[in-house]
Amino acid sequence: MTRVLSDQLGTEPIGKLLIKQAVPASIGILVMSLNILVDSIFVGNWIGSIAIAAINVVLPVSFFIAALGMAIGIGGSSIISRALGAENKPKALKTFGNQITITLLLTVVMVILGLYYVDDLIPAFGGKGAIFDPAKTYYTIVLYGVPFLALCMMGNTVIRAEGKPKFAMNAMIIPSVGNLLLDYIFIYVFDWGMAGAAWATTAGYLLCFAYIVYFFLSKDSELKLRLPHFSLNGPILKEITSLGIVTLSRQAVVSITYLLMNNILFDLGGEAMIAVYAIIGRMLMFALFPVFGVTQGFLPIAGYNYGAKKYRRVQESINTAIKYAAFVATLVFMGLMIFPGEIAGLFLSSRSDMSTMELATNAFVLEHAPSAMRWVFAATPIIAIQLIGAAYFQAIGKAIPALLLTLTRQGFFFIPLILILPYFLGELGVWISFPISDVLATLVTGYYLNKEIKTTLVTNQEDLPE
Repeated sequence: MTRVLSDQLGTEPIGKLLIKQAVPASIGILVMSLNILVDSIFVGNWIGSIAIAAINVVLPVSFFIAALGMAIGIGGSSIISRALGAENKPKALKTFGNQITITLLLTVVMVILGLYYVDDLIPAFGGKGAIFDPAKTYYTIVLYGVPFLALCMMGNTVIRAEGKPKFAMNAMIIPSVGNLLLDYIFIYVFDWGMAGAAWATTAGYLLCFAYIVYFFLSKDSELKLRLPHFSLNGPILKEITSLGIVTLSRQAVVSITYLLMNNILFDLGGEAMIAVYAIIGRMLMFALFPVFGVTQGFLPIAGYNYGAKKYRRVQESINTAIKYAAFVATLVFMGLMIFPGEIAGLFLSSRSDMSTMELATNAFVLEHAPSAMRWVFAATPIIAIQLIGAAYFQAIGKAIPALLLTLTRQGFFFIPLILILPYFLGELGVWISFPISDVLATLVTGYYLNKEIKTTLVTNQEDLPE
């Protein structure tokens, strides 16, 4: 495998570099998303649509704890990218050591709290009626593996900050493939039901963790830690927190959104309506993988070049990333508009041994999911500006603008809309909240990104020509 050195982030042509960074990131996200997607298809066909709804209830809690690792990873990786760009390797090493220490401390505490309050959390997130028991089974098992997932999410962003996108891709592919194989064995062969799905997911986290440990111990990593690097450093922790809070706040808002959506939809249509949202949620994770890949590929390029004061390259990376992301987002949009019914049907079974309740739930889902999917993804072609704009401020270490822009879509627009519109429009009010919030957030992000380019990047590149 060709070794990608971090200094190439500051020398290679932006278009070529973005493809080199984004394609492995996209493939990794694709495989991880396929893992979630196929996992849901297996669960829906081999256990039932209520089981899909049960997983949807659990995801916000486990994902929030995992997001602690991602937040620490992205916050620290911004520091590492800029430190490597400025040739300050000691700061990069100290940052990485602190990331590991704080990730372990926080996630273990969160898991303990999550297990203690299990009977309160699951109903709060919509795990009511027939959903509660399978949700509790899945939640309890998966939570044991979440600290390993948090370390994986943290380590993966650091690998990418080093300029090693292929290794980051492998770290996502290996556990995903393992999870799918174990899904088949535990659910279909051993007939373990929800417990089988949960153990397969947890085993995937462990596989990912093992690979990331292997990478950092190998010669491929530039970051060789020693014991002093793990001792907590106040200024570095403050910087990690100020940048990582952006990612954590975004995931916190996502978890709140799941809580509200599951409860609102349960009131509108019971367990079946939550199953509709579960399918939509899987497609939100899966369908946009190339857009997220471009965003992930963009982060280290922007951070490194900003740290190296190569402002023309930073501006070029913004423009190129938006163009690439908008193109793939439009392709995704077209597919979802044309085949929503076929996509929803993949998650459902028509086995002869299904209960009357399951058959009725499946019929409801097939009736409601296609129109819901079209509404949810109606503004997909324009989200590139929103994602790249927020990512830019995070990459260069401007935490407050990054935080506010990240929260704009779901925090400032989407949550108020889903609290208001369903009262007047019922189910339709829930689904049209998605494109309205996308349009509003894109307008706000576009305004501030354009202002930042003019006042910071253009001005500075005139003073520091390449």
